[in-house]
Amino acid sequence: MADYGEDLAHIHANGFTALAESAAPAIVSLLRGRSGPVVDLGCGSGITTRALVEAGHDVLAVDPSPAMLALARRCAPGARFVQASAEGAPFPDRCAAIIAVGEVLNYGPESLDSVFARAAEALTAGGLLVFDLAGPGRIPSASPVRSFAEGDDWAILVETDEDASTEALTRRMTTFREVDGKWRRGHETHRQRLYRPGDVAGSLRELGFRVRIRRGYAGRRFAPRHFVVIANHGPPDRV
Repeated sequence: MADYGEDLAHIHANGFTALAESAAPAIVSLLRGRSGPVVDLGCGSGITTRALVEAGHDVLAVDPSPAMLALARRCAPGARFVQASAEGAPFPDRCAAIIAVGEVLNYGPESLDSVFARAAEALTAGGLLVFDLAGPGRIPSASPVRSFAEGDDWAILVETDEDASTEALTRRMTTFREVDGKWRRGHETHRQRLYRPGDVAGSLRELGFRVRIRRGYAGRRFAPRHFVVIANHGPPDRV
């Protein structure tokens, strides 16, 4: 998983929440009428967690970053929290759903089969596994893509490149944050494995999931090669 130290967590929570804000109402709608624990993998600053708690769900929020968990605890105090990666997260028995919003599983192992298998064991009949992933071709050019964003007390420079031979994406980030009247600079490098929708769907179907691939949450389309998976495990239900 990515590090998301204190400064990058602050920047993410204050400038990069659009995906979670889009996903939250869509996921709440998918879970309407369902009972049982909901696991929020890679909960980040807690936006989706808060929406699920406010909808009445028992939420276990998981993130490997202590800085992100501190933000999420303030955002969604009604949830339970565990510091862990997606591979090591505890899945309660008879889960209503397991979700991972924001390319969380792209930071996982080379194969997602172990995560999918554990989810299949934990989900109740008809339970949902909902997540989004980045796929190969996310960066269309051979040259790195550079971007810049800023807020009242922060700024970030990002250089992103993709290795087509290994189907991996790298983000090199330089952060600036004002703390106690002084600016400090930091660096983080995040690496993601990129997954093909067909391969992901095939792995899930082998485990008894019925799968739908979408281009976004609730009709909002993502950037190219970014997709949502909605997988229903067990007997036919409402996917």
